[in-house]
Amino acid sequence: REAESFKEQGNAYYAKKDYNEAYNYYTKAIDTCPNNASYYGNRAATLMMLGRFREALGDAQQSVRLDDSFVRGHLREGKCHLSLGNAMAASRCFQRVLELDHKNTQAQQELKNASTVLEYEKIAEVDFEKRDFRKVVFCMDRALEFAPACHRFKILKAECLALLGRYPEAQSVASDILRMDSTNADALYVRGLCLYYEDCIEKAVQFFVQALRMAPDHEKACLACRNAKALKAKKEDGNKAFKEGNYKLAYELYTEALGIDPNNIKTNAKLYCNRGTVNSKLRKLEEAIDDCTNAVKLDDTYIKAYLRRAQCYMDTEQYEDAVRDYEKVYQTEKTKEHKQLLKNAQVELKKSKRKDYYKILGVDKNASEDEIKKAYRKRALMHHPDRHSGASAEVQKEEEKKFKEVGEAFTILSDPKKKARYDSGQDLEEDGLNMGDFDANNIFKAFFGGPGNFSFEASGPGNFFFQFG
Repeated sequence: REAESFKEQGNAYYAKKDYNEAYNYYTKAIDTCPNNASYYGNRAATLMMLGRFREALGDAQQSVRLDDSFVRGHLREGKCHLSLGNAMAASRCFQRVLELDHKNTQAQQELKNASTVLEYEKIAEVDFEKRDFRKVVFCMDRALEFAPACHRFKILKAECLALLGRYPEAQSVASDILRMDSTNADALYVRGLCLYYEDCIEKAVQFFVQALRMAPDHEKACLACRNAKALKAKKEDGNKAFKEGNYKLAYELYTEALGIDPNNIKTNAKLYCNRGTVNSKLRKLEEAIDDCTNAVKLDDTYIKAYLRRAQCYMDTEQYEDAVRDYEKVYQTEKTKEHKQLLKNAQVELKKSKRKDYYKILGVDKNASEDEIKKAYRKRALMHHPDRHSGASAEVQKEEEKKFKEVGEAFTILSDPKKKARYDSGQDLEEDGLNMGDFDANNIFKAFFGGPGNFSFEASGPGNFFFQFG
């Protein structure tokens, strides 16, 4: 009678949804009369409402041990198994209910739910092998609707989120499990994995070591720990070689580090950028560009890689590409330095689209006044129309064009003010210099001493000399 009184009080609190008090009274009923199946069944139901499914499973199993025909006990045991992710055990419980009561609709529905969970498990296993981590996350989300207390499903979901680069979500799932079970090796492994993929390798190793303390045979934690230590060592050795100016060794070390773990996107992005810097020091600029491109493919927010690639583009006169990279950088970080870099690239791009007067004269950008005059003399005589009067109309036209360009180049580069405006990238036509209107012959006459009679005469096959009158 006393036990029944405790049970009734427990029922009253259960009806009010005060599950903690209900639990206390059902416990008193069990302590008073420990061989009553319904008391364990009631406490199991209460523990399920409190989300304590492992404890609830123990009570449900005890209830059916005491009374194998206790339908609610089998149902609760099955529900606990399913909530904890053991769909096979759950199915056996629901089948037992149907043996006792073949019309039990709840058991029929729960049996379908258990089959659904088993199906999602199978699909997830195949997709994990295929590295289709998004699909695994989808399957685990669906399975967790029926198995909300299954740590195994949560860990698999968290691991896939980490492999997809969704680190905050993965860490949140793993941390929730560790709050309930601080010794869970799988959760410790996933926390380490997130840190490892975020390039916090030292902290990651600590979590992997902790996971291995809890489960010495944890293969994934063991492999990740080994990779993390190797990656850290190689990267540090590469950095040391670079600082010492041993670029060839640094290149080799960064290359070896890149082969350790292709899944570590952030660290590999940094390694590619570091190797790109080495290549730029070795003046292998195209290889440096390729490395920086690989870095931004892995991490499209990596500003340092864009800046390094943009500088290489500038050094190889690929100004449009440099402008594109500097624009990306400036949009991300609007600093004065980035604004100036973008402006410089835009000026060089504008300059690159004009005629290159230095190239036309065949002189260096730092050529002296005398070198410019000598170059003009040589090129003007080479391309003067009179020299090619016996050539075909096509050749005459080409040489006339070159003669005019040589005159343009000399006009600009021989005048310090015009040269300065040209070098700074200013639009010369905007400054009132219409290069289409000037006469190259006048420049030629002025350079060679005024209106004297001059002509090109042949002194032999293919040989010409310039004669002043």
